[in-house]
Amino acid sequence: MEEYDPASLPDLLPIYYKRLFPYGPYFRWLSYGGIQKNYFTNREFSFTLKDDVYIRYQSFSDQQELEKEVQKRCPYKIDIGAVFTHKPKEHKTVKAAAFQAQEKELVFDIDMTDYDEVRFCCSGADICPQCWPLMVIALKIVDRALREDFGYEHLLWVYSGRRGIHCWVCDESARKLSQNARTAIAEYLSVVKGGENQTKKVNLGEFIHPSVERSLDIIQNYFKSYCLDKQDLLGDEDKWSKVLALITDEKLRSNVESDISKLGNNSLEKWELLKGIVNNAVSSNTAGKCKRVVEEIQLQFCYPRLDVNVSKGVNHLLKSPFCIHPKTGRVCVPIDHQNVDKFDPFKAPTVSQICEELNQVETTTNEDGKKIRDYKKTSLSGCMETFNKFVKNMEKTWKGKLIEQSDLKKEF
Repeated sequence: MEEYDPASLPDLLPIYYKRLFPYGPYFRWLSYGGIQKNYFTNREFSFTLKDDVYIRYQSFSDQQELEKEVQKRCPYKIDIGAVFTHKPKEHKTVKAAAFQAQEKELVFDIDMTDYDEVRFCCSGADICPQCWPLMVIALKIVDRALREDFGYEHLLWVYSGRRGIHCWVCDESARKLSQNARTAIAEYLSVVKGGENQTKKVNLGEFIHPSVERSLDIIQNYFKSYCLDKQDLLGDEDKWSKVLALITDEKLRSNVESDISKLGNNSLEKWELLKGIVNNAVSSNTAGKCKRVVEEIQLQFCYPRLDVNVSKGVNHLLKSPFCIHPKTGRVCVPIDHQNVDKFDPFKAPTVSQICEELNQVETTTNEDGKKIRDYKKTSLSGCMETFNKFVKNMEKTWKGKLIEQSDLKKEF
């Protein structure tokens, strides 16, 4: 398989947008069953074209118009915004005060760069198999909280194409949330708090919130393999000095430090020793304010770090699923939340790979003589099935809603 070359993007995008972009399910997703009139037509899209030309306030009357415009312009990036009071493309004909963002999915953006202080393998835009488990943990924690604590059902998880993941919460009640409500949910999910200059970013009280308890259960399933093996959290002085800094009780920290320094470089042995010393101090009531320090360390190194600003604004644009990341060439593919452990970002299909796969398959029909859809001839097939399944699950609730509405009309 050829390596992706960013210079090839202008040649590959026309093929991708003509033959592989899933306009049908994409339109069905964003029109939400047509239950609310103008839901799709009043939606803002923005395009980033070649050479960073950025166009906001695009909108389309139907699937055909979207298809035509995307194929004409071949955007390097598509962002999805809010549903407005008027068609975004006509916003200049409306008084600014009257043109208001009304609804949008509740969205979350989790980016690996926000974990730079707690990962030792990469920094910035780079990711590797040693740090990717952070995204797996984040997805599982946020997904569980949104489903169990808030009762949301229709969550679309998407790989950003390079170093992070996005979540689109598509339930009707989530799309109608106010900015205050969105902020409250994002804050509820924020446990790691504080800027670059704050060393200790997790402070638990005597009682741990049940949601944090359940997050710790998830973290503990990964802590040994991720923190102690892959990141070698206590492997050398530089690393374990970061951990020790989170023990704010001086006497306890000094005890841990003197005992840990007698051990070699085995992170697991050091971690067990640290836990033993802390547990003894807690049971003898000499841990001071560090009764929860073991859990605080686990949360600081593993708990999701959300970009709260992305979640709280109704009018915040977020990169669309099925975009191509221009630097990596990878498709921003949906992730099956039930099989996230099997998702490998380094095997996410690239635009050059799938266009090449299209060329290699000569058969156009299956055994029944039906035309084989182009995406089924490529590595996009599995991700597309994930997306189709998500849209179909939503459609079941829309059908119920439409029947409910028609029954109400009959009553009157």
